[in-house]
Amino acid sequence: MPVKLSAILVSYNVKYYLAQAISSIYRAADGFELEVLVVDNASTDGTIDYLKLIFAQETDKTLHIIANTDNVGFGRANNQALHQATGDYILFVNPDTIIGETCLSQCLTFYRQHPDAGALGVRMLNPNGTFAPESRRGVPTPFTSFCKLVGLSRLFPKSKWLNRYYMQYLNDHEVCKIDIVSGAFMMMSRERALTAGGFDETFFMYGEDVDLSYRIMRTGCQNYYLPCPILHYKGESTNKGTPHYVNTFYKAMAIFFRKHYPHSRGLVIPVYVAIYLLAAKALLFQCLYKMRRSLHLFHEPATAYHFIMSQASLQHAKRLADKYHLAATYTTVPDKPTEPSLDAIPARDGKRHVAVYDTRSYTFSKILATFDAANRTDCTIGTFYPDQGLLITDKRTFLI
Repeated sequence: MPVKLSAILVSYNVKYYLAQAISSIYRAADGFELEVLVVDNASTDGTIDYLKLIFAQETDKTLHIIANTDNVGFGRANNQALHQATGDYILFVNPDTIIGETCLSQCLTFYRQHPDAGALGVRMLNPNGTFAPESRRGVPTPFTSFCKLVGLSRLFPKSKWLNRYYMQYLNDHEVCKIDIVSGAFMMMSRERALTAGGFDETFFMYGEDVDLSYRIMRTGCQNYYLPCPILHYKGESTNKGTPHYVNTFYKAMAIFFRKHYPHSRGLVIPVYVAIYLLAAKALLFQCLYKMRRSLHLFHEPATAYHFIMSQASLQHAKRLADKYHLAATYTTVPDKPTEPSLDAIPARDGKRHVAVYDTRSYTFSKILATFDAANRTDCTIGTFYPDQGLLITDKRTFLI
């Protein structure tokens, strides 16, 4: 009997990114059965109707939508789907991700070969292909958290003692044992998820994945990191320079400390002080940024879009670029294109570049592998869906 995977996504007003994430999951469903459960936290952008339109053939068959009337938070929404899931394995995954076609099968194979495995995390890439350090983390003890907050981990990135938070002393291209798996992509057996009790609903945003990873470890399991690349966009909710993020992060960390370190109040006081200082710093920088924008002292770099696609998709791309007055160039590729490359895109010219790939011509795995190897911080990934006339980038979406 084939293995069955239940992929769970929680959404709130991100319908285009969500549909893209679901599409990538379906494209990665090779050699196993799949069900997708979407919990919508009362979106106002027409998410549910859009999913039913785009995935008309899958709705109520392999795609199941749970429509909440209120935003119940990340942890509670995931638990709703967990208790309805029927898969042997569970994948908690963010709606702002792209999964490569080979990623899920690699993770399932690894999990079945390692009976001690608790939760699996993967190599998350930022939109420009750089490695996201939150792909693997250590337990945020008061000392580990303090080192991260005051910058000691950044000063000593290879220290196992001072940089336990992001575990940067480990090779990010190798399988390794870790403590904390990111909730942006967290795979485990359904048995492990239910035994651990799912997510703690005391957390509303941030910290739920840390808490669940820690509780899974305490059951005697080992969490792992696999170097399978996925793309993880980050919106305003995960912009670490905003007062909102710092304040929410503080609340989550306080809940974690009270729960798991109730007798260490003396140790956590320096952590709280550091968080308050960071919150004040974030607020100051945000005010200065807004002031510079209002006085026209800050100028966003120009953005150039480089469409790389088949001849059949070219007219759709030109219509979209003309509609939004995008500075665009076009490269057509054969029906069976060669490996994607960024060599033709100018570097270090003061512009922000977006390499836009036709998703009918290129696999997500090849696109991610190209950016993972390119090390181009000035160029980000764009994906084009000619059937929908839709372009998705890290900054915004465009629709004909």
